[in-house]
Amino acid sequence: MDYRKFENQYVIRLDRGEEIAESLKFVAEKEKIKLAYLTGIGAAGKVTAGVFDTKEKVFKGHTWEGDLEIVSIGGNINTMNGETYAHFHISAADEQGNVFGGHLQEAVISGTGELVLTEINGTVDRKFDEETGLNLFEF
Repeated sequence: MDYRKFENQYVIRLDRGEEIAESLKFVAEKEKIKLAYLTGIGAAGKVTAGVFDTKEKVFKGHTWEGDLEIVSIGGNINTMNGETYAHFHISAADEQGNVFGGHLQEAVISGTGELVLTEINGTVDRKFDEETGLNLFEF
């Protein structure tokens, strides 16, 4: 991984074998980023993503492996109980052009990842919500 900061934006290159969420959390902690949003593209060899079942209050994920193009990745970094909290969604395409995705659990770069993390001046924490089972923004 390598990255450069330009004003409030971090342009990040992820390399083969690096995991996206883990790498972004590392950058956020190193740079003391408390609030930011993410956009990016790239190539992955493994993606685990899915949906949160709001009735059962559990995450239901799927894993795809092979040559996958990251069509888009987006989300945010903020805090929960003073700790870095990352929340990302991903869309990826296989060799046949089938696109799948959802809430990102894991994505391992196979070629490269080209990401832009834009820092926002401020802090937004999260708090667990019993009704939904989700960690929601708390202002």
